[in-house]
Amino acid sequence: MKNLSKKDLVLVSLMLFSLFFGAGNLIFPPFLGQSAGNSTWISMVGFFITAVGFPVLGVVAVAKSGGLFNLAKRVNSAFAAVFTALIYLSIGPGLGMPRAGSLPFEMAVAPYLPDSVSKTLALFLFTLVFFSVAYWLSLSPSKLVDRMGKVLTPTLLILISLIFISALFRPLGSYGDATGEYLASPFVKGFLDGYLTMDTIAALNFGIVISIAIKSRGVDDEKSVISSSIKAGVIAGALLVVIYSMLAHLGATSGGRFGATENGAQTLTNVMAYVFGKPGAILLALVFTLACLTTAVGLITSCSQYFVTLSKKIPYKNWVRILVLSSMTLANMGLTKILVISVPILNAIYPIAIMLIVLGILNNLFKGNSTVYGLTILFTAIVSIVDALGQVGINLGFVTNMFSKLPLYSQGLGWLLPALFGMVLGFIFSLVKEKSTYTKLDANLD
Repeated sequence: MKNLSKKDLVLVSLMLFSLFFGAGNLIFPPFLGQSAGNSTWISMVGFFITAVGFPVLGVVAVAKSGGLFNLAKRVNSAFAAVFTALIYLSIGPGLGMPRAGSLPFEMAVAPYLPDSVSKTLALFLFTLVFFSVAYWLSLSPSKLVDRMGKVLTPTLLILISLIFISALFRPLGSYGDATGEYLASPFVKGFLDGYLTMDTIAALNFGIVISIAIKSRGVDDEKSVISSSIKAGVIAGALLVVIYSMLAHLGATSGGRFGATENGAQTLTNVMAYVFGKPGAILLALVFTLACLTTAVGLITSCSQYFVTLSKKIPYKNWVRILVLSSMTLANMGLTKILVISVPILNAIYPIAIMLIVLGILNNLFKGNSTVYGLTILFTAIVSIVDALGQVGINLGFVTNMFSKLPLYSQGLGWLLPALFGMVLGFIFSLVKEKSTYTKLDANLD
């Protein structure tokens, strides 16, 4: 039985970090820091829970279960088929991949284009190069550890560290005052900001990528694969905490100097211009592109590997081509329309993903009882789906009004109490059923 070497563990961990760390992860922390001001670190504790804790637990839960489908199948087979497909479609070609190609262009390239240059043509050329590189990297999943762990991720980490260290030598200012919801409830707001990164759903996708990466290093024993996946998740999580902390500090110190901005991209643009001058725009564009590229590669790889299991007649490389071409097309056709459709779907399935991960981690506590899984997911799904329908203007009358009275419903967390209620109820039912079974056995023995 071969175990993963320390060197390979570091490389796999760096690869996992880069899969998680996209453009959204780059812009949320500085915007949080700028808005939270002197309450930044209270907010960041909440942010760490949902932007780091749940994604790492997601990798662990998928590894321990032998894949997302096996984890979801503990509810029932029909749910597993539908939920797994929705996860891969929504976070992949339906939203994640097109956004990964267009977001770095919109954030770091488009603002600096001369008026004489066609934005439509520039976007096409940018996405053509972007997805061509992503295509090349995705063709050989077994080589991702070397290509991403040795090259792309270290480059990204060096660039972000360079920005942070440079800002220390040219301080932006002191922390300002908290504003808006960060003033009233900084922890809850930070918790919800982490929820919006959608990395928990991504973790369910990336589990298979990490497993294949570990096996490509010669580790075949299933227990060793699971153990290595857990270690890689913890190391990648620790890296995320460090990088998020750097970015939040930059945002917090920028608030007093530049005032409020509309988003984290503007915050980072202000910081880069102050610290580096005009070359800062080039550096920021490179960081954005690298962050999105590594995430896109992870999504293309994981989705292609999933679709191969559904249709073995179409080989892996053809799925990569299909996904790359469709993502590039959608990225050029207008991401706004995709977001209108995809975001409500993501908001509907994200709470379900969170609770499925929680159940997977606690599986041994209730012995994997299907009743616990079923009731927890049922109660979670009902509320999250009604909430998602409300976001697209579909009001279910009495049902919507009743659910709107749930604690934290207006903040997108109305599903939390029903989910816990379903878990407790399922656990009670499982104990009653187990006791009834033992009673019948004793009666038969007598």
